[in-house]
Amino acid sequence: MAFEFTDANFQEAALETDKLVVVDFWAEWCGPCRMVSPIIDDLAKEYDGKAVIGKVNVDHHSGVSMKYGVRSIPTILLIKNGEVVEKHVGATTKAVLEQKMAAHM
Repeated sequence: MAFEFTDANFQEAALETDKLVVVDFWAEWCGPCRMVSPIIDDLAKEYDGKAVIGKVNVDHHSGVSMKYGVRSIPTILLIKNGEVVEKHVGATTKAVLEQKMAAHM
C-alpha cells in the first residue's frame, strides 16, 4: 500500500528524505485518480526501500495541494532533495512513471 502523505507529515516524509519521492494528489470522486491508484500502490511495493511513493487526498489535506499549486487531479510530483524535479498532470501508465522515476534515481 502506498504511503499516506498528510499536511502534518509532508515536510518530514517528502522533503527531508534522501530518496526519490513520488506523490499522487488524488480524491475519491475522481475517475482518472482511481485508474492511477493501483499503479501507485504497485510502484510503492516494487520500490519499497528505494523510493517513497504515496498519495495525498486533496479533500483532506488541502495545505500541501495549495502549496504545490495542484489545480487538476491526478497530479503526480517527483521530488528529489526537497525540490520538485518532475510534474505530471492527468492519468498515466506505470511505464511512463517508471521512466520518469528512473531519470531521477
